[in-house]
Amino acid sequence: MEGITSSKLFTTRQGTVLLGVIAAVIAAIALLVYLNHYRNSVNTPPVQVLVATHLIQKGTSGDVLAKATGLYEVVNVPKKQVETGAITDSSSLAGQVALTDINPNSQLTADQFGPATGIGQNIGPNQRAVVVPLGSPQEVGGQIGPGSHVDFWVTVSGQGSSGVNRPVAKLLFQDMYVLNVGGGNVTLRATPTQAGQIIYASTNAQIWLTLRNTISTNLKKPPVISAGSVTGGRDG
Repeated sequence: MEGITSSKLFTTRQGTVLLGVIAAVIAAIALLVYLNHYRNSVNTPPVQVLVATHLIQKGTSGDVLAKATGLYEVVNVPKKQVETGAITDSSSLAGQVALTDINPNSQLTADQFGPATGIGQNIGPNQRAVVVPLGSPQEVGGQIGPGSHVDFWVTVSGQGSSGVNRPVAKLLFQDMYVLNVGGGNVTLRATPTQAGQIIYASTNAQIWLTLRNTISTNLKKPPVISAGSVTGGRDG
């Protein structure tokens, strides 16, 4: 009996109107849900993440990466597209090193980096670590340590006014950074050219380091000291 009544209801004009109303309500609810979802997606601000612009090789120091220009950029990424652990602040790279190659256009993520060990984290893309074997006086009696700043002197033979070779002391480099010290060796941070000059000096001259503090100023005209400079006389 109830089935017959329901069948008549849906075949009558009133039943058709009722079905239309029900369908309209369902459509309105679906529209409200869609609009709410759309509104939320529009109002959700993008997230700024670090994205590689060039290949970042395994072993790249996070400290160097944070200071480098051109290896990554800050990009606004929709929240739904932000990868898990995406790095949003370059300061979080401090003390870290890349554990794997990171391809261009890839988001930098926390799992791509790990704690840095060794001196590599303090060497930039255009820098090298070069070791200088020195005695105690030449390294300021053992007062030089990792993180020290030093001036680099060499004593070599220079030609005097009479054409006779005389020893001279020359300030070759100023404000060099010490990466490590141990076993009579001092490891300096240098450019590739400086590294070659230091290697040459280690083989053909005597090297002395002088300790300086971090606020010392550089001399505009590095001195060359000869016998005349010491005694007040003229070089022969």
